[in-house]
Amino acid sequence: MNRTVGLIYLTASLIIVVLTCFLFQPGILFAQTDEPKYAIVSPQDASYPEALAAKELRRYLYLRTGELLPVVRSNGKLPSKVGLIVVGRKDRRIIKTLAAGNTPLKSSVASLEPQQYWLKTVSYKKQRAVIVTGGDSVGTLYAAYRFIEHFGIRFYLHGDTIPDEKIAIGLPELGELGKPLFKLRGVLPFHDFPEGPDWWDIDDYKAILAQLPKLRMNFIGLHTYPESAPKKSRNAEPAVWVGLAEHIDENGQVNFSYPSRHFTTFNGTWGYRAMKTGDYSFGAAQLFDRDDYGADYMKDMTPWPKTPQRCSDLFNRFGAVLREAFTFAHQLGIKTCVGTETPLKIPQLVKEYLHAEGKDPTDPAVVQQLYEGIFRRIMQAYPVDYYWLWTPEEGSWQRYGVRDDRLETTLADFRAAIAAAKKVKAPFTLATCGWVLGPPRDRSMFDNVLPKDMPISCINNDVGEAPVEPGFSKINERPRWAIPWLEDDPALTSPQLWVGRMRKDAADALAYGCTGLMGIHWRTRTLAPNVSALAHAAWDPTPLIGAEEYPPTSDVSDGTVRKRYYDYPIANTDEDPLYQTIRRDLSYYRLSVPNGVYTLTLSFCDSTTKNVNQCVFDVVVQGKKVLEKLDIFAAVGRNAALDYTFEDIKVTNGRLNIEFVPRKGRTCISAIAVHGESFTKKTNCGGPAYLDYARGPLDSRYLPTFDFYRDWALHEFGPNASLQIAQIFERMDGYLPRPSKWREGPGAIRADLRPWESVSKEYGFVDDLAKLRLLIKAAGNLERFDYWLNTFRFMKAMARMACTLGELELVVNYITDSRHSELNRKMAQNIALPLRQQLVQHWGQMLENLLATVSNPAELGTIANLEQHSMGQLKLLTRHDEVLEKVLGQPLPEDTKPWKDYRGPDRLIVPTVRTTLMADEDLKLKAFFLAANQPKDMALYWRPMGNGQYDKIALTHVARSVYSVTLPAEKIKSRDIEYHIKVISAGGKMLCFPAAAPHINQTVVVAAD
Repeated sequence: MNRTVGLIYLTASLIIVVLTCFLFQPGILFAQTDEPKYAIVSPQDASYPEALAAKELRRYLYLRTGELLPVVRSNGKLPSKVGLIVVGRKDRRIIKTLAAGNTPLKSSVASLEPQQYWLKTVSYKKQRAVIVTGGDSVGTLYAAYRFIEHFGIRFYLHGDTIPDEKIAIGLPELGELGKPLFKLRGVLPFHDFPEGPDWWDIDDYKAILAQLPKLRMNFIGLHTYPESAPKKSRNAEPAVWVGLAEHIDENGQVNFSYPSRHFTTFNGTWGYRAMKTGDYSFGAAQLFDRDDYGADYMKDMTPWPKTPQRCSDLFNRFGAVLREAFTFAHQLGIKTCVGTETPLKIPQLVKEYLHAEGKDPTDPAVVQQLYEGIFRRIMQAYPVDYYWLWTPEEGSWQRYGVRDDRLETTLADFRAAIAAAKKVKAPFTLATCGWVLGPPRDRSMFDNVLPKDMPISCINNDVGEAPVEPGFSKINERPRWAIPWLEDDPALTSPQLWVGRMRKDAADALAYGCTGLMGIHWRTRTLAPNVSALAHAAWDPTPLIGAEEYPPTSDVSDGTVRKRYYDYPIANTDEDPLYQTIRRDLSYYRLSVPNGVYTLTLSFCDSTTKNVNQCVFDVVVQGKKVLEKLDIFAAVGRNAALDYTFEDIKVTNGRLNIEFVPRKGRTCISAIAVHGESFTKKTNCGGPAYLDYARGPLDSRYLPTFDFYRDWALHEFGPNASLQIAQIFERMDGYLPRPSKWREGPGAIRADLRPWESVSKEYGFVDDLAKLRLLIKAAGNLERFDYWLNTFRFMKAMARMACTLGELELVVNYITDSRHSELNRKMAQNIALPLRQQLVQHWGQMLENLLATVSNPAELGTIANLEQHSMGQLKLLTRHDEVLEKVLGQPLPEDTKPWKDYRGPDRLIVPTVRTTLMADEDLKLKAFFLAANQPKDMALYWRPMGNGQYDKIALTHVARSVYSVTLPAEKIKSRDIEYHIKVISAGGKMLCFPAAAPHINQTVVVAAD
């Protein structure tokens, strides 16, 4: 009997233990014992965006509060005794039910137009409720994401920011009407370099597309470089196929093509030397799973597809990528766009085929046939809303006169494209784009010759240094899209902060009547502030208020541009920094000066002109010409200071007007000094503050930014140091140093002839930021902080290395003089060789800092840039080795060579993060474990969101430090899920992705078609 009782007692105890363990699994106790305090209600027959909006509300509230709310589908009846978040289009019964009896609210909701949204907290039968509604389904999705932002979550192109601290759930008091300032808002990710979409696979496209509606953006456009002589197919890209309709099947597959490519490490274009990733140095090779690295659709296509069949295969492969990506984009309300340059550049193989068929490629009728082929293929291959024709990149279109015959060729090309679109009944709209709006003599000329339904657009001139094209203001009754640069490619390896510029460009575009605002870019995470600023400026006019107080410094169509030449020593002065920056292409300065009599000094320098009579202009002060036919180069040569002082300048209306009238080339100035009896104003026109010279009047291109950075820093890094961080970013916005430049390609490291002791002062902000690290609490905040700290450390290390490069070049230039052979040997041994040894150490430090930032494909592209461009093509590390070995009489020692192994801290990286899947999609993850040794254990832990124990799936080793795992759709079963990846290093250290896991996991919602 006692034995029986004991067995019963033991069995009961085991049952209690098991139930306790089960119930106290995260999410289960809440699900089993607690009645929900809030519910999300969506329409019974919700559209895809509405259904997604409800799921996204549930997901993000769970991440922020830990509570997983039920989603109730209803045609009208609302749950009782709970707080309500009611999400749906304005005409849904559930929305009308909440608005009933509230005439002002009912009227506000009913008046919503497409894309607009309304967030309103109301009372309903003693329940607190929030209406999350839009004028259409997409507007409803925008409303959901905007609602989530009120809980401290922020969205960017590269992903989401979820603050580490969880908060109590509650419904905020809201009354917010959202109206876009521009009908179209979005991005132009630019194909050509590995930092951009050249290295995006379908998961990358979908990951970024899913972020666009979170930013309330609705446009993505792609540019296609054509084939260019003399190197056939040097630039030909596969986004748009050029050919005749007879070479397309009913599915858009092509059977006659020409060589094209997107970047791989084997094809060596744009100044990148072709090389194997296995030959990368300083541990960088570990991040690449194959030597001929590129997008998946480029596999087996390196360095170029060579056979006719392989050429067609590439177009068909990328066409399939665009079909899947653009179909997904349309589900999210995103407009899609592709296009080619005008006049249409016909590939050589296509020309040869046309000639063989007895057709003349220069005949407009034949060009029309080619456009018909292009358009028919697009119609069958992938869905687009717009096809844009890009004015050429050549300088004559940007600054100089375009010959009449070339202009007529472009106009004829427009006519051919328009006729072709009409003939094939294209379901998309033609548009223009390009490096300029129109020809120099009349930027708005196309408005007079093109059908009014065609949008006209352009990117800002001078790689974004110039403001929005004023010619937009002269265009009437048609869509017009302004496209500022979120970053420029000359400094593509450097961080670029342009929040103030993005706001000013948005304000200008709005003032000029633009209906579209898009940003051109390559990278994503390092541009997070810029993207966020542009996205919010397209909706919220508050940061743009007062923009009229910051008028453009120049009224010429090409605007004003700052140029920096920090590595050029300047003659005729001891104040080099004042002349190493210039402002050019300006028409006037209008300085606010008290009435009185002044002495005016104008300081000039020309670092670009190479001969006399290339840059000539007049200067007019207070209506009087004071300098006529000023030719700086003729007066003092290149890189030399030139000052002019004028006495007795009278000001009677509070304005000192200085006009710059171009005669030939471009106007420019370095500094202006105004001296009076009781007033002095000194301006370093193109650069930062120097001595008593204030920084240039960049307010003309930069609106205030502190409010932005205060919010950004608070949510990125937590409250402890957010104010100090915001102040640092505000100070550096638009003023970051630029240790890289265009040299045979983007982002080349520039040799700096200045001493590091001088240059290092420009990077004091990096040390200021580093001092704040101890104040950053929680894993997610710290991961985000370290990304930016290492990004700036990488830039500083690049600048340090640039100074060593400059110092080494000076020494090598001396020891090549054969007249000092013995002295040369001693200098080579005692000065040049130690510098060369330092150089490789500095390069290694730079790469270590860069590897600490790698988190997405863009940073992999930056590695390729440094390895294949600065080190490979330009040979910046080894360019003087032959001279040194000759003077020393022996090979350089081993410590001058880059090391191959990785020497930094262990890192776990997931470069592509999907947040949304379709019901039939597998979740495919690639992960890097960057370490000296392979891990002991590396696995994916996943579960349905908020419920149950985690299932474990081991990751598979692919190659080097690359691993992969797939969670099949049949396991997901259309459920929303959460996951993290955990790795145990060889030394026993544990790392997680995301950094805050399992406290905050990565989540994925599954939405039906």
